[in-house]
Amino acid sequence: MLTIGQLAAHAGVTVRAVRHYHHVGLLAEPERDASGYRQYGAAAVVDLIRIKTLADAGVPLARIDELLHAGPEQFAAAITEIDRSLAEKMDQLREHRERISELAAGDRLFLPDDVVHLLDRERALGVAEGLVRLERDVWIMLVAQTPQAIPQWVAAKNAALDDPAFVQLYRAISHALDLPPTDPRLPELAEQIKAWHTRNIDRPGPTVDTPVDMMFSHVLQSSPTLRRLLAPSGADFASEW
Repeated sequence: MLTIGQLAAHAGVTVRAVRHYHHVGLLAEPERDASGYRQYGAAAVVDLIRIKTLADAGVPLARIDELLHAGPEQFAAAITEIDRSLAEKMDQLREHRERISELAAGDRLFLPDDVVHLLDRERALGVAEGLVRLERDVWIMLVAQTPQAIPQWVAAKNAALDDPAFVQLYRAISHALDLPPTDPRLPELAEQIKAWHTRNIDRPGPTVDTPVDMMFSHVLQSSPTLRRLLAPSGADFASEW
């Protein structure tokens, strides 16, 4: 007769594992002797080794009891099913690893290359990172909801960045994000935005329907300063983003 520690040692598991197998009903728990100790026979060693072998092979604990009592055909069928399930999980894990590795690519995980290049162009033109990140969030919403519109929107934004007046204004807006909404310099900048919009009101834009109102709402909610700057000009200026 063996103590629980001796049983665990014979099977190459921990005492904690033996107790867990008792708890989940995989290993029968023997009666205690007069001293209150469990005493195990050779059959318990065999059962525990079989349990450990199946568990080490990746068989879920919930299926082990079934396999311990299955005949040859049922055992083979169950193993085939478990193997298929493990293969599916491995495929999922590979996909997760690929997605995790893509995180190193930063914005490319969420955005197509032409949008990423556009954001990089803005950084190179001196647009402050806070506004670039806000615009990135707008692009993420746009890509998710109307991916077919992306080429037109990218072309429109690149055309706007070809305009030195727009770039100068866009830089000024981006650096104004750090100002409080009560800053006395904001009204003048708001007037410049309004004037630019008036001069470019006939500029052609994307023809694909997109959720501009939702995107503009996100922009305004993100910054009280932007609300003060852009709200007087309406969503049409925000569409130039």
